This record gives sequence, C-alpha cells and structure tokens, in this order.
Amino acid sequence: MSDLRQRFFIEDSPVRGEVVHLEETLNTIFAQRDYAPAVQVLLGEMLCATALLASTLKIKGRISLQIQAADTFKWAMAECNHLGEVRALADYEEDPHFQAADDSSIVLKSLVNPVLFINIEPEFGERYQGIVPLDKPTLAGCLMQYYDLSAQIPTRIVLACDNTLAGGLLIQLLPRNSEEEQRRVDEDLWPRLTMLTETLKAEELTTLPANEILYRLYNEEEVRLPEVEALKFGCTCSKERCATALEQIGVSAVRETLEHQNPIEMDCQFCNTKYTFTAEEALSLFGEHLS
Repeated sequence: MSDLRQRFFIEDSPVRGEVVHLEETLNTIFAQRDYAPAVQVLLGEMLCATALLASTLKIKGRISLQIQAADTFKWAMAECNHLGEVRALADYEEDPHFQAADDSSIVLKSLVNPVLFINIEPEFGERYQGIVPLDKPTLAGCLMQYYDLSAQIPTRIVLACDNTLAGGLLIQLLPRNSEEEQRRVDEDLWPRLTMLTETLKAEELTTLPANEILYRLYNEEEVRLPEVEALKFGCTCSKERCATALEQIGVSAVRETLEHQNPIEMDCQFCNTKYTFTAEEALSLFGEHLS
C-alpha cells in the first residue's frame, strides 16, 4: 500500500503522532493538471499536512488547508476527510521561478499578501476556520507555529515532496489530564523527541516505510503502532451538487446560459468529471418547462 497513514504512540506518555506517505494519489492529482515543479511540491506538502491534521480530529467531516494570495499565485487548497480521501487544486499564472526548482519555498517566498486558512467542516455541527500567518519559510514551520501559539499544543511537523512521492510526520505533546499523569511523565521526553524528529531527512520521509522511519527516530522509546490506515484520492463532486449550484444562480441566469450553451456543461476542477444538464433538466430545477 503506497498511500497510508500510520498512527503511533509513545507508551506511558502524552505523546502521539502520525506518519503519512502518498504516491498513487499524488500522481493521480498531478496527472489532471500541468503544475509547475515548485507548485507540485507545495501541493504534495499540503496534501500530507491535511492528512496529518485530519487524524487529530475525532469527528466525521473534513479538514482543508487553503492558501490565498495576490499577484501570480492566486490560491491553493488541499483537503482530507475522515475516510482518508484527499484532493488538491491550485490556481496561478505562469512564473519562471515556479519552473526553475522543485522547492515549495520558491512559491511561498513569491506570495503577495498571503493567508493560510485551516477549515474544519464536521458533517454535523458548526464549521471552524483558523487563520495561520505565512511568515515562516516552510509550510511545516507555519503550521507548527499555529499549533504552538494558537492551539497551545506543542507540535513538530516534517513535510517533504519530490514530485512523485510525498511524506509527512507529525508528533504532538498532548495536555496531561491529571496531576498523577504529570508526575509520571519524563520531562526530558519531549525535548528528546523534538531533537530526534529534526534529524529526519526529506529523502527518508518520502522513501522509507513508516515503521522504519519510526524505528530510526525513536528506537529507544516504546512505540505502539495501531493498524495502518489507507489514503486515496476522493472527490465530493456530483450531479446533485451541480444542480444545487444552478439553483443558487437562479432561473434567469440559467435561461441566459442556455441561450449560449445548450446543454449546460459543468466541469469539476478537482477530477475533471463533466456533468451535463439539458434545457429541460435545468429548468425543471425551478419547476419550469421549455416554452
């Protein structure tokens, strides 16, 4: 299985983490659009980050990361739901810097007025949106700062992508639930794990199996590995969603569109699926018929 998420725990401690690998899903997404090398790397890192962050949520729903900016790079987003389905998309103007190197920092440095949003959308309940400053040289650095300062959960994240493989690792120090837990915790554990995590190389993260990565990093700790989870490309588009979009623009706009395009064709930007509405189908959404 090339696309996976491996959770892990350090026994008898409030430390938990995840390792993510993506290959088939990454290639599926990159095959749908001709992304520049630097943009591919950024999307790969964003995909791994959403898969890592989604694992920290105990809800049914989805989490997405969305970068918005001005000038040549417009926006990028990546999403993961509780089923392990991921997808991503970016919109930008051609820039020779994006073609010159497969390094996401090239894109991040070029952003004008950038903002990173973390969107949490449960199936039931209120949506949440966090705003993350993009003032660090790497996406991982920005996310770590958010967790350390805003969420107040000490977190270390490592992300890597080489255009065909992507990987990510997250490790967190969770709050102690009682004074008894506090007394049992080795106070040197988190500094030690942080130092070890920082030794992980990009090539190791993208090419080595999750259990080997964890052994190399934390072999002196007692690491517990639950069952591995599969990740895969998944799109939430449907003809029903397209119908809802037509309903939202109103019957007048639909009639005007039909004058130039009959039947109406709607494309999903994520998976390139095409949905077609004949004039009769489109007008029936409003209880009307062809005149």
